[in-house]
Amino acid sequence: MQCPFCKSPSTEVIDTRECENGTSVKRRRRCRKCDRRFTTVESTQLLVSKKSGRFELFDEGKIVKGLKKACKGRPVTTEDILAIAQQVEDSIRSEGVVRVSSRQIGLAILEPLKKLDAVAYLRFASVYENFTCAEDFKRAAADLQTSK
Repeated sequence: MQCPFCKSPSTEVIDTRECENGTSVKRRRRCRKCDRRFTTVESTQLLVSKKSGRFELFDEGKIVKGLKKACKGRPVTTEDILAIAQQVEDSIRSEGVVRVSSRQIGLAILEPLKKLDAVAYLRFASVYENFTCAEDFKRAAADLQTSK
């Protein structure tokens, strides 16, 4: 790490602390040349590959937004939605990958949502799986019945 004051590449870490739910690390550093101190923050980035082929940073807020739409009018609490979003992010990050497809994220959402609320699951699946007719809903509902 280069010193921001004298540009020397010779720095040392004095203290390290985890922050933001373990997704970033704050380090206190000291320059060996000018003896000045500074702080750096290191975080992991998770990139999502979209259907269009472009990449964007992972955003848990998008999961929450989609879940809220699927759960609208259902007996599901905000805490339930936030718990699923956190569970999905944790499972993806635990794989240790830098890139994940939006499809993988959708699949990771479906299973916990199925356990939480069947109607919300069907709503989410209908958009995610691009249902085109009533038969698609019947098939998904039948799968729900057999998985219980």
